[in-house]
Amino acid sequence: MIPRFTGRIFIAFSLFLLISTVLSANTEEDIKAVVTSAYVEGIHIERNPEKVRAGFHPDFTMNVLKENKLVKISLDQWLSGMESGKKPADPQPRPNVTHEFALVSVSGSAAVVRVELYRDGKHLFSDFLNLYQFEDGWKIVAKTFYRHP
Repeated sequence: MIPRFTGRIFIAFSLFLLISTVLSANTEEDIKAVVTSAYVEGIHIERNPEKVRAGFHPDFTMNVLKENKLVKISLDQWLSGMESGKKPADPQPRPNVTHEFALVSVSGSAAVVRVELYRDGKHLFSDFLNLYQFEDGWKIVAKTFYRHP
């Protein structure tokens, strides 16, 4: 009786680990998809406010260290600056923007992502994004960053 009971516990535990691993992988892929679409493509490649808003929470803040002071920038302020900085259609090719996920750490409905961003091969930013999972999916709620020289 004991070996049969132990075997069932082992099978149940194995199934739990398998399901947890699959769900965790799906969660990380969902987070990477939001960051890639809303942040990398929406901000750095396409400058597309609709794409950005789809993956950012409306109460998002970007924390900027400027002259040893913390400056908080809202999503609306950031997008306004992005819009005012847009250039009219330029025949020059867009820069090649690439990124790497250095870290994706998930705990329940909270996540931290570290993204390394490159423009034309030059390491531009190390971005630290905080996300929460809402009923309509993962949303970027905060950002801190380091701009590489």
